[in-house]
Amino acid sequence: MASNLNPRYAYTVVYVRDVAKSVAFYAKAFGYPVRRLDHSNRWGELESGKTTIAFTPAHQHETDDLSGEVRMPQSSHERNPIEVCFDYSDVDSAYKNAVENGAVPVSEPEKKEWGQKVGYVRDIDGIVVRMGSYVNPSEAHH
Repeated sequence: MASNLNPRYAYTVVYVRDVAKSVAFYAKAFGYPVRRLDHSNRWGELESGKTTIAFTPAHQHETDDLSGEVRMPQSSHERNPIEVCFDYSDVDSAYKNAVENGAVPVSEPEKKEWGQKVGYVRDIDGIVVRMGSYVNPSEAHH
């Protein structure tokens, strides 16, 4: 049907309150080198492998008017409609590092039925970040 399109998943863009703060937070808490922080602080990227994690302000005229406003959660009983997932060789150490660097603990890493050890934190904007151990792709059924 559309087999000649050759898509490549290039970016996940996370809408945040303060791009510079979020880029610095993700670098320290989750261990990603910063690839780029635009001088205007309206765009930031991390060195995150084949798919780039990028940050942009939650509210900006060009996108608010074009595609609608981004809604941020209004209470701790609400969450963003995205979950960012990172895998580590030592998820316990990574989780501890994230919390020591400002991530809000949600649940400590524990073994899941699919064989992966997984923990959850929230970032400085309340976005849920899933932190997991490396897992064989053929074993991951979640």
